[in-house]
Amino acid sequence: MAQAWAEDRLQTGGAFTSEPDEITTAKMQFFLALRSRGVNDPRVLAAMEKVDRGLFVRGLFTSRAYEDVPLPIACGQTISQPSVVGLMTQAAEITPRDVVLEVGTGSGYQAAVLSHLARRVYTVDRHRRLVAEAQGLFDHLGLGNITAMTADGCYGLPSGAPFDRIIVTAAAEDPPTPLLAQLKEGGIMIVPVGQSDAVQGLIKVTRSAQGFEYEELRQVRFVPLVEGLGSE
Repeated sequence: MAQAWAEDRLQTGGAFTSEPDEITTAKMQFFLALRSRGVNDPRVLAAMEKVDRGLFVRGLFTSRAYEDVPLPIACGQTISQPSVVGLMTQAAEITPRDVVLEVGTGSGYQAAVLSHLARRVYTVDRHRRLVAEAQGLFDHLGLGNITAMTADGCYGLPSGAPFDRIIVTAAAEDPPTPLLAQLKEGGIMIVPVGQSDAVQGLIKVTRSAQGFEYEELRQVRFVPLVEGLGSE
């Protein structure tokens, strides 16, 4: 099912299939919004230009794929606001040699952006359905440097550790200890921290020989980081 859906989205080009002028205008406004909200790193912008968000949005919300807003996806999750994706990616300072862990695959959009910046991306999600649908898109987009798997993101991916960068796309009450342990010295983790029913702080964690340094970047709203595997 995930493969068939991916093929359909790629063949139709995502949203606005019968209105090329409208999609061109929407994409132009999309990238203007990114820049106006502080996404200014040329490599990050180039990576985001290579990933059509319209391929990662389905159902009733396809017509809003190029708006700078979070949108609902399956399993009660969301595809993040594009400017937040850009700002998180920018803050992670990813280099072409980096191995990145993403916690919270969701639609696969963030991982697809990361794939154009990093050497390898591992992405985990507690929902099998989301992982399968994202993997279908990765395969058809030829993003061979992404490995997606179903796992409890609270515990990271010990088999792949340590990581140069970790990006968490769900909010934890504190930076999860297992993820801190899997961050390489000199590495950076970007994680939303705070109660799930309140505004959270986006935190940049840098690991050094002396320990961890924390910097709050901005306020955000993310779904909570939930322990265990999902039912679908």
